[in-house]
Amino acid sequence: MLAILGLLTSFLSFLYVIAPSIRKFFAGGVCRSNVQLPGKVVVITGANTGIGKETARELARRGARVYIACRDVLKGESAASEIRADTKNSQVLVRKLDLSDTKSIRAFAEGFLAEEKQLHILINNAGVMMCPYSKTADGFETHLGVNHLGTGVTTYAVHPGVVSSELVRHSFLLCLLWRIFSPFVKSAREGAQTSLHCALAEGLEPLSGKYFSDCKRAWVSPRARDNKTAERLWNVSCELLGIQWD
Repeated sequence: MLAILGLLTSFLSFLYVIAPSIRKFFAGGVCRSNVQLPGKVVVITGANTGIGKETARELARRGARVYIACRDVLKGESAASEIRADTKNSQVLVRKLDLSDTKSIRAFAEGFLAEEKQLHILINNAGVMMCPYSKTADGFETHLGVNHLGTGVTTYAVHPGVVSSELVRHSFLLCLLWRIFSPFVKSAREGAQTSLHCALAEGLEPLSGKYFSDCKRAWVSPRARDNKTAERLWNVSCELLGIQWD
């Protein structure tokens, strides 16, 4: 037993010694665009923490007017205050948006349209994972209601990688693992790079609707590329939400 514990201790010590190299490897792609965004309007859902917050920070740094759309307005205001101080950009605004309630979504959209004439960048960052079983205000299972029906259709789908964020807050085991292996997972800033790449890189228009990981186009399962399945999902989603498209 002592021999096993010794080997385990030695192995963990070795891992932590080489952690910087491992972190560099797992950090993944970096957004290389130098595009500046004065006069541009951005909406980021769930930008009061984690990846969304770091995405908002970078876009604010580039001069955009950034709307932090989140359920917890107090946390949103705290994040916005920090970003304004860091970037010297006063145009970081907070608006309430609860993706588990379609009334809140419609109210947010109506309020935004009353404030702005255009929306240049939309980043649907907010999401939930491993929640205890519950339903949204509209009676949908929470993961379906928030991650799919609440978020709606995105232009690009991105995978940020394994990131240290609050997404795992509903799982004690994952929270513990995240703490233990924190030297080996991406920071929120590193996790934001693919979202930033898709929002800022020029020439991506022909790739609309594609899947990106580590700032480059990634492989997608043939089942996920099935147009008939996609059309059926769209129709079912519209039916659930009571939406009709002409």
